[in-house]
Amino acid sequence: MADPSSTPANKSKLGNKVTKVATYYNPRTWKEKGLRWTLGLFLITYVIVVIVLGFIWSRSPSEFDVHQNALTMAKNEKKKLVPGYVTTATAIRIAETLLDKPGGYLSNDITPPGIYLDNIPNWEFGALTELRDLVRSMRNDFSRSQTQSIEDKDLQAADPQFSYDSKSWILPSTESEYRKGVAALYRYLERLADEKAHDGQFFTRADNLSVYLAVAEKRLGSLAQRLAASVKQARVNTDLAGDRSARQSTPTPDQVTVKTSWWEIDDTFFEARGYAWALLCTLRALEIDFRDVLQDKNALVSLQQIIRELENTQAFIWSPMILNGTGFGPMANHSLIMASYISRANAAIIDLSDLLRQG
Repeated sequence: MADPSSTPANKSKLGNKVTKVATYYNPRTWKEKGLRWTLGLFLITYVIVVIVLGFIWSRSPSEFDVHQNALTMAKNEKKKLVPGYVTTATAIRIAETLLDKPGGYLSNDITPPGIYLDNIPNWEFGALTELRDLVRSMRNDFSRSQTQSIEDKDLQAADPQFSYDSKSWILPSTESEYRKGVAALYRYLERLADEKAHDGQFFTRADNLSVYLAVAEKRLGSLAQRLAASVKQARVNTDLAGDRSARQSTPTPDQVTVKTSWWEIDDTFFEARGYAWALLCTLRALEIDFRDVLQDKNALVSLQQIIRELENTQAFIWSPMILNGTGFGPMANHSLIMASYISRANAAIIDLSDLLRQG
C-alpha cells in the first residue's frame, strides 16, 4: 500500500508547512519584527513625551517678589539696595525667566514641541517688548542726569543685545545674544552698589519716570485696541482730531471697520498677558526705587492702583482655550475681559503721568 505522504499533493502541503516553520523560527525574521516593534514603541513614546512637554511648557511663568529677588542678588546685604538696584535686578530676572523657564526660550524653536506651540512664544514676545522698553529707558533716562550726560557703557551694550531678532536660532542664536545683554546688566548692577565706582548711576527723578510711563501707556493702548477688535467694530477716524493744521501722509476713510482674525486673537491675548506680566514686575520695582518721589507727588496710591489692575491680567485661565464670543453673546470673550483690565491700567498710567508732570 502506498504511503499517503508520498503523493504529490501531500508532499506540497508538507513542504509548505516546513517552509512556514522555517520562516517562523528564522532569526532574521524575528530580528525584523523586533525592529518594527521597537521603532513603533519609540514613535508612540516620542509622541506622548512631546504632548506632555507641550502642556508643561505652555504654562505662563508666575510672578515673583521683586524685593526678595533684589536682596538675593545682593547676597542679603541690604546696604546694596541703592536707588535703581531693585529695578535693575527685576530687569535681569525678567530676562532670565524668558531664557530659563520650563522649555527655555521657545520663540526660535524648530523642533517639537516648541515649533507647534504659539501661546508661549507670543507671551515671550510681550514680555520681551516690555524688557526692551525698560532697558532702553534705563540707558536713555534713568542712568542719565540730563541730556548732555554720557551714556552708561554697560547699558549701551545691553540695549542692542535685547533688540536682536527674537526668532534667530543659529549664527548667532537669540539666546546667546540675550545672555550677553544679561551679563551687561549684571555689570551695571555691580557698579550701582559699589561705593567706589562713581560711574554707575540711577537717578530717581519724576521726569525720568514720566518718560518711561509714556512708553508704557502707548503699548497698553495698542494692546487694548487689538484685544477689543475681537468683536467687529465700526470706528470713527480720529487720527487728526484736536489739531487743525495736522496732516497725514496717506488719506484714510472717515469710518473704518476693524476685527482681529479668530486665528490671531489668542496670539494677541497671550502677547498682552506677557507684556502685562513684565510691566507688573517692573512697576513693583519702580514703586520701591521711586517711593520718595511718588510720596512727594502724592502719587504712590495711583501707582498701586495700576499694579492692582495689572494683577487681574494674570488670573488663572479656567478655559482650555481662549474664547472669542460676541459682545453680549452666550460665550465668554476673554479678549474683551483682558482689554478691560489693560484699558483701566492705561487710564491710571495717564493720570499718574499727569501727576508727575504737574504735581
